[in-house]
Amino acid sequence: MNAQETRSVLTIALVAAFADGLKDDRERAAVKRVADALGPEAGFDLPALYRDVLVAKPDLAQVVAGLQSDESRQLAYEMAVGVCDADGVQSPAEREFLRTLAAALGLDRAKAAAASDAAEDVANAAFGAAPASGAGTTPTGAAVAGAAAADAPASVATGTLTGRASMPDAEMDKTILNASITNAALELLPESIASMAIIPLQVRLVYRIGKSYGYPMDMSHAKDFIATLGVGLTGQYLEQFGRKLLGGLLGGLGGGLGRGLGRQAASSGLTFATTYAMGRVAQRYYEGGRTLDAATLKQTFTELLGEARGLAPGYRTQIEQKAGTIDVKSLASLVRQA
Repeated sequence: MNAQETRSVLTIALVAAFADGLKDDRERAAVKRVADALGPEAGFDLPALYRDVLVAKPDLAQVVAGLQSDESRQLAYEMAVGVCDADGVQSPAEREFLRTLAAALGLDRAKAAAASDAAEDVANAAFGAAPASGAGTTPTGAAVAGAAAADAPASVATGTLTGRASMPDAEMDKTILNASITNAALELLPESIASMAIIPLQVRLVYRIGKSYGYPMDMSHAKDFIATLGVGLTGQYLEQFGRKLLGGLLGGLGGGLGRGLGRQAASSGLTFATTYAMGRVAQRYYEGGRTLDAATLKQTFTELLGEARGLAPGYRTQIEQKAGTIDVKSLASLVRQA
């Protein structure tokens, strides 16, 4: 794709990020950081584009006019679908936006429906596994760090911390490592649907760790825990997909969904590190009776992220081998079994 098409695709992705109107300040900040980080790679002022999208939505007809090929139009739509599903299944506002976008792009209805359905299946596999509390709202970081008194096991609520998980230490280590390798492998694949599975797998990892320590988890809590670490769900997806787009890693999408295994990318190592650090912080948080405040959680995550980046190269072979075994048509099952 040329620079104009790249700009159009990223503009559509940014518009999709705010299609539901429910992004809180943390998520907006995360999306802005992505724009700042990808700006130099994009070859144009992406941060300024972010500001324009936030203040006044660009006219979709004008944005779509910059897409010259069927492949780029399909890619723009699939990226928008992934953004809308990054933090859960599509809201009514997001579904309406995607219908409007598909019409503006002139997409075949069957292809558009297939892309949307595939993303919804993956999102449902993670976010539909347990009822979310406070539908339509986003819990605050304080709710994560201060929730122990409300719904912790009795031993925690009374101040006696057992710190024991139902999962043996060796199994916990294996669970976190396997999730990190799987997500890094997904980052290698050029298919758009592969990137859509990374965040659901991270949410499932936090969910499993919290449950293993006896907490009555739901997916809303797991999502908010991740956001408290400074990892915005929508922002993370935009960064993953944006780097693939700007690095030329995305394969042909419409119907065929990709051209096979992509080359090793630096972002694969970052995805490994992010998932690994996330799992380790969750382990410390629930093991300690959820007493860590938001600032400590964020600082601990940053420290562990640096350590995990050093670990990633040692698992490169395993990551590449895992990428070769993933069936992108069965990602919902992969997430559901995690």
